[in-house]
Amino acid sequence: MVTPLPAPRAEQPVKQEAQAARQESPLKDIFFDFDRSNIRPDAKAALAEDMGWLRTHATAAITIEGHCDERGTSEYNLALGERRAQAAKDYLVASGITAKRVTTVSYGKERPFILGHNESAWKWNRQAHFVVKEK
Repeated sequence: MVTPLPAPRAEQPVKQEAQAARQESPLKDIFFDFDRSNIRPDAKAALAEDMGWLRTHATAAITIEGHCDERGTSEYNLALGERRAQAAKDYLVASGITAKRVTTVSYGKERPFILGHNESAWKWNRQAHFVVKEK
């Protein structure tokens, strides 16, 4: 007789997948509240680290991808994703990073980092993801 394994906790795999997604870039992603594009206080520490990296790698160019959770229409989420990416870019530029080093793109809800239909997945998909294009 085979004893079934206990079901994994839903939160744990979601966090592991999100961490793996974030490891693709040396820059830290920032996260947003539902239906918001303003920079949260907890994101400022990550942005400060990103600015340090960008200053150290003065020739690096980056793309900031705006992402959303699955709720809302595709059109609405593309616009919200653009506002999120632009908010992150504006923050970096206001802190001294040259604007021509930073481009933005919105993927809305079309490229989720975590699959799921609850807040434990959605919170990881509401983000600005930083991708290094050149060094």
